[in-house]
Amino acid sequence: MDLSRRAVLLAALAAGVPGCTGGDPPAPAELVLATGPDGAVFREIGAALASALADQLPETRVVTRQTGASVENARLLQEGQVHLGLSSLDPLAGALLSAEDPGGISAVGRLYDSFLHVVVPSGSPVRRLADLAGLRVSLGPVESGTEFTATRLLDLLGVRVQALRMAHAEAARQLAAGSIDALLALTGIPTPAVSDLLGPTPPRLVDLPQEAEALADAYPGLYVPATIPATTYRPLPPCRTFAVPNLLLARSALDPAVVEVVTRTVFTESARIAARHQEASRINVRTGIATGQVPLHKGAERWFRSVKR
Repeated sequence: MDLSRRAVLLAALAAGVPGCTGGDPPAPAELVLATGPDGAVFREIGAALASALADQLPETRVVTRQTGASVENARLLQEGQVHLGLSSLDPLAGALLSAEDPGGISAVGRLYDSFLHVVVPSGSPVRRLADLAGLRVSLGPVESGTEFTATRLLDLLGVRVQALRMAHAEAARQLAAGSIDALLALTGIPTPAVSDLLGPTPPRLVDLPQEAEALADAYPGLYVPATIPATTYRPLPPCRTFAVPNLLLARSALDPAVVEVVTRTVFTESARIAARHQEASRINVRTGIATGQVPLHKGAERWFRSVKR
């Protein structure tokens, strides 16, 4: 069955059209995708994905829900308040889920990686993470992946800051106004909040080579030393930091036929999803199944098995 015919069938199921019956439960009349906060890549990519899904499921109302990001998205999925959600891998591995009890959450697939940004004003004396001690630092929104990872890193290194919680866009505004001393953002590149600061006096990105290795050693398999390229935020130079994989998650109870359409859309419409954000261009079938501790949804498994890689 081709994608357009499958979409029509799913739409008919969602609308409860007489004569359209089958063994699977009907697709939901509404499909809710949890994304992220202002100034974050999750929100932009989530919106693009929702638009692509709306075309494939024309009778299903596909909507996005703005959230704090990863941790909140996983919680909303566990509570059954949303059907799909974006999350970095590290809060899911052991902290929120376990292999024995994944909390009713499965993975549609791995998408792209997020990079930790530590952003300070150009004249800041901060040169390494330890220099943030005692300063006013945004750790991202409450229940975000940034808050989770930044707190884990600061605790690991014993660095105590005046921790503030806010969306990346608001943190960028406060950094520019001098109201905070630094912002941390675990997000795809380029992230709008940092790009918006690239004016006549751009900020600096703090190098984290030793910090990245310490985190990777403490939590094997979750964090990989990485570099934000110089082309990302011109005129800023390259910045050594670390990366974390991002997943698209689904309720395990969501109809496998629907998740199969979602999976197919993610991996065949990646160019469309990436049209306004280059990070999504990294979405590909070869790495899509690398979801770590989070099991693939049955519908996602079905689609990946059908693809010749």
